[in-house]
Amino acid sequence: MHSFDLTVIAIYLIAITWFGARFRTRQRGLKDYFLGGRTAPWWAISLSIVSAETSTLTVIGTPPLAYAGNFEFLQLIFGYLLARIVISVLFLPQYFRGQMYTAYELMRRRFGERIRKLTAGTFLVLRALAEGVRVFAVSIIVATILGTGQLISILVIVALTLFYTFEGGMTAVIWTDVAQMFLYVAGAVLSVLIIAHQIPGGWSHAYDILSSAHKLQVFDFRFSWTAQFFSRSYSFWAGIIGGCFLTTASHGTEQLLVQRLLAAKDERQSRAALLSSWVVIFFQFALFLWIGALLFVYYTGAHLTPQQPPESMYPRFIWNNLPAGLAGLAIAAILAAGMSNLSAALNALASTTVMDFYRPLKLRREPEKSEAYFLGIARWTTLLWAVILVLVGLVARHWGSVLEAGLTIASILYGSLLGVFLLGLLTKSVQENAAIVAMIAGLAVMIGVKLWTPIAFTWYVLIGTTATFATGYTVSLFLKETSHDTAS
Repeated sequence: MHSFDLTVIAIYLIAITWFGARFRTRQRGLKDYFLGGRTAPWWAISLSIVSAETSTLTVIGTPPLAYAGNFEFLQLIFGYLLARIVISVLFLPQYFRGQMYTAYELMRRRFGERIRKLTAGTFLVLRALAEGVRVFAVSIIVATILGTGQLISILVIVALTLFYTFEGGMTAVIWTDVAQMFLYVAGAVLSVLIIAHQIPGGWSHAYDILSSAHKLQVFDFRFSWTAQFFSRSYSFWAGIIGGCFLTTASHGTEQLLVQRLLAAKDERQSRAALLSSWVVIFFQFALFLWIGALLFVYYTGAHLTPQQPPESMYPRFIWNNLPAGLAGLAIAAILAAGMSNLSAALNALASTTVMDFYRPLKLRREPEKSEAYFLGIARWTTLLWAVILVLVGLVARHWGSVLEAGLTIASILYGSLLGVFLLGLLTKSVQENAAIVAMIAGLAVMIGVKLWTPIAFTWYVLIGTTATFATGYTVSLFLKETSHDTAS
């Protein structure tokens, strides 16, 4: 029945792998492999940021939020815009002082080598865990359409993505991101139109049902200092404040996104890419929430129960209800989102491992080592991280909702990262030892918050950042350390 759809998916997977691998010839050194030679235009970097920020977690995890709730998740996206302004003003000028390959070189410049390794190591742990959830999310799609086990599904998608990332580096990541973003947005638009067409009465009936069920509510302005308020994931205040801190951390301190900003030709183009990406992000989240809302009307009207787990609801609907060929295209679009994010993660993990750990150590022992040598190491490090992500993906099967699991994992670690970056950018008295104590304290606070409080993940980064910043500044009052700040 689905032979034509499977053919469409196979053609897509082969084509995107071939397209990405073609960029191998452009990889002559680490600048090419990790920053794309800084030749990509701002609009391509903007779309690449969107692809990295979206992932399969968004595609399959967002519709269930509207199906079970409403559109209040969009409040978080308004915080994303505020964060982009903060990053443009505070972070980007620092990142474009000299040649940087990773976000954590800024920490070496400001504090020293130990804090560079601590922040870089935190990112490696954060991204490995969060990306493992995303790998598992992609495997849900593969298992849905092929009926394969989760291990085989994970191996298939990682192997294909690894091939072109291994070969083409950051250039392949950016340009495959652009191609795949157009595909999965087109697939989502197509899905909305087809779901609406299959609802008796069409758009007007769907709108009436959603309005009467309060499914179209976006804003919740209620505020209080009670514990119940802070246990709600989505409110206007949680969205604006929590979303701002979350995105400032992810786009300002995490190599996965910072690497794209560093790949721009200059600070002006980097800023243009970052700010313009918000418009597309808002449109995408609204689109996937509409899919969930329309599926609510469809299943309710047909007296059907959607498949479990909730994340499989959207891909199963596509596979079972869309016409032949279109179903394959829409599923390929979801796979595109997963492959796009996975390739970016592999390159970011490799760049941090090589540039923040291996290369400085190797050059101290063997200063004559060539750029070609480190380029080879970068490729094999990419392979190593692919293996690690497969293993984490298998464990992530037991972590619950994929979207909120991914955001929660990231939010626990983001606070200490953002806190120490702000200590470096906003203070002069805080030095390396105080910064190290601050990061450890911030992480300890967040582990406690996660284990022993009902506070929602949307507040995690604010709490962790505040704890880290306050600890670092307080400790610096008692420690007398020599300033390390250098423009080198």
